Amino acid sequence: MKVLVATQKPFSPAAVAGIKEIVEGAGHVFSLLEKYPGAEELIAAAADADALIVRSDKVTAEVINAAPNLKIVVRAGAGFDNVDLEAATARNVVVMNTPGQNSNAVAELAIAMMIYMCRNQFTPATGCEVSGKKVGIQAFGNVGRLVGRKAEALGMSVMAIDPFIPAEKILEAGATPAASLEELYSSCDFVSVHIPATPQTIGSIGYDLITKMPKGACLVNTARKEVIDEEGLEKALEERPDLKYITDVMPGNYELLREKFGLRVFATPKKMGAQTAEANMNAGLAAARQIVDFFATGNTRFQVNAK
Repeated sequence: MKVLVATQKPFSPAAVAGIKEIVEGAGHVFSLLEKYPGAEELIAAAADADALIVRSDKVTAEVINAAPNLKIVVRAGAGFDNVDLEAATARNVVVMNTPGQNSNAVAELAIAMMIYMCRNQFTPATGCEVSGKKVGIQAFGNVGRLVGRKAEALGMSVMAIDPFIPAEKILEAGATPAASLEELYSSCDFVSVHIPATPQTIGSIGYDLITKMPKGACLVNTARKEVIDEEGLEKALEERPDLKYITDVMPGNYELLREKFGLRVFATPKKMGAQTAEANMNAGLAAARQIVDFFATGNTRFQVNAK
């Protein structure tokens, strides 16, 4: 089987070497496409691939339908909205992610962002400490639980909500369960967002929720750009000059937000959550192992599209 690693934003050389070793060690053919300029190059490279490993690369219906041998796509990371799941299902292509492999990197970034905003983006003005503050965690999965643990270690109190996790499980993990999103947002100095982009969540965080936040509160988004209603965010920041927003997924109206709100808003130039050597390695090797296991045993444990 031919396994293609296609990454516009490449894995580290060490991760590529590790992926190659796993793939070739199982008797498969390893192929690499890095820093490609557009979809045409990906379509051409995938034409004879049996398996595809990507990061944030767009695996569209066109890519899938141009690869007649394709049997599996693994997104090295947690989010998988960059893969056309319907097109994959229609072609009987299994799509997987690698949950948990990037979690610590994202959690550390979320905590760092809270500190960065407390310290006025490291400008000389007097800031504040995160100790003694309350953080609300929206979605209490792998990343959310790690954010809670790290926040607690810094002297913060933790509240969390997750529609898929019972309140008693949240309590067992050391966080106070929120009865509703409104309670989470109105109770916390920081809200850290970790929800996926789905039809139910896209644009779900906007004016109504953000303006419920306490005086001086900060919204932290290391999830997806699409979950924020950017017009609602702008309106909330206009009406509430005490509120702040920080993200590693640049808003479409970022230049306007920076111009209007200055140090109250910050976005990293590119998505940074998984940009550590450790996460890079973990996710890449996990993707390779899942493909090898799939071909050897048919294991579809982390499949995210319809079976």
